[in-house]
Amino acid sequence: MRYNWSRYLRLILAGIAGTTLIGWYFGFPLYGLLTGLTVYLWWTLLQARRLYQWLGNPSASDEPPQSIGMWGHIFDSLHKLHQGHLSRQDSLRSRINRVQDSTNSMREGVIMTNTKGEMEWWNDAAEYLLGFRRGTDRGQYIQNLIRSPAFKTYFDKRDYAEPLELNSPAKPHIYLEFQINQFGDDDRLIVAKDVTRLHQLEQMRRDFIGNVSHEMRTPLTVISGYLETMVDHGEELPAKWRRAVQTMATQSSRMEALITDLILLSMIETGEHSADQESIDVKAMIGQIGNDARALSGDKNHHIDISVAGQPLLKGDHKQLRSAFSNLVFNAVKYTPPGGRITVTWRSDRDGAHLSVKDTGIGIDSTHIPRLTERFYRADPSRHQDTGGTGLGLAIVKHVLINHDGHLEINSRVGEGSEFTCHFPKGRVIEGVPEQTAR
Repeated sequence: MRYNWSRYLRLILAGIAGTTLIGWYFGFPLYGLLTGLTVYLWWTLLQARRLYQWLGNPSASDEPPQSIGMWGHIFDSLHKLHQGHLSRQDSLRSRINRVQDSTNSMREGVIMTNTKGEMEWWNDAAEYLLGFRRGTDRGQYIQNLIRSPAFKTYFDKRDYAEPLELNSPAKPHIYLEFQINQFGDDDRLIVAKDVTRLHQLEQMRRDFIGNVSHEMRTPLTVISGYLETMVDHGEELPAKWRRAVQTMATQSSRMEALITDLILLSMIETGEHSADQESIDVKAMIGQIGNDARALSGDKNHHIDISVAGQPLLKGDHKQLRSAFSNLVFNAVKYTPPGGRITVTWRSDRDGAHLSVKDTGIGIDSTHIPRLTERFYRADPSRHQDTGGTGLGLAIVKHVLINHDGHLEINSRVGEGSEFTCHFPKGRVIEGVPEQTAR
């Protein structure tokens, strides 16, 4: 409701004019004017004092002071604004309490920090999983409470595309997955999820595959040995057995290759075969792999081109990297039609180093590409049967690159061939070697 200010102004002027006329009646019009102004000033100061006391006393009554005119309107308007503010405050408090109650019901730990990592709030699950204490830890830096170099690096690098897995600092038997999200003025929302059971199941799977592979290797080696002996003396066998023995020998070789890949993958995953920090001559390694690829090609007459440019020295594990690179090159040989071209390129730039293996094979449908690095996944089972693949080659490549802080990029189109690129960070490249190119 709008206040009639012109009416209030007329009343003030009428009051002052009245006191002036009374003074003029007694022969002192100036005194009458000053008396009117003084009374109005005194009344205004009195209302201002009542307003100040009302606003400054939180325990005062909800009802505003009673007054008339402009001051009465001011008191009523401020009272309505105050009531609206209290209502909105209660509504916001109710929403915040509801959000906190719902967050406290979560099994995942939720922590809110500012951009520096100072802890502002966390739920009950975070208190249990990470051992936080509400009385003393508020305002502390989360890096001081989760004392792990990996967590500090993950928090500071501001790249949260992938989660981080760590043991709980308060309960080491609990395995946690951390995911950080940025919001507001670069504040952080940290979610800690208990993945202990998944971690244990994954570890059991790895142990099972590793143990079974080792246990199968000995009897299979014996069988393969006898089959090789029988193949060498095939002319002494009855004709009807020769084909059967040859088939068994071929399948035994495939089984040995599968077990060898399983054992290698198990060692890489469990860290038994960790990435050493040795200097690797990539040019020499790729040259040897190229010679092996030409021998594998045989009568297919593939055109295999090798190019090494930039810094050819890489820091890592020689056996792992040779296994990864040879898997990519041999796959290109297996899946490229006779007479096709295979190009192996090594280059380095300001982002790091990159190995590219490009072929002119039949290509891979885009629906299969996201799953190609899964164990035993085959985009074309029949093609793998013909080429004798184990379905573990790209899984080995992926884990080798993870151990070397790299990643695999796959580009392919049906009928146009495929390109597999290994990307390594700049920290893995050993500087100081002049650029060179070899073919």
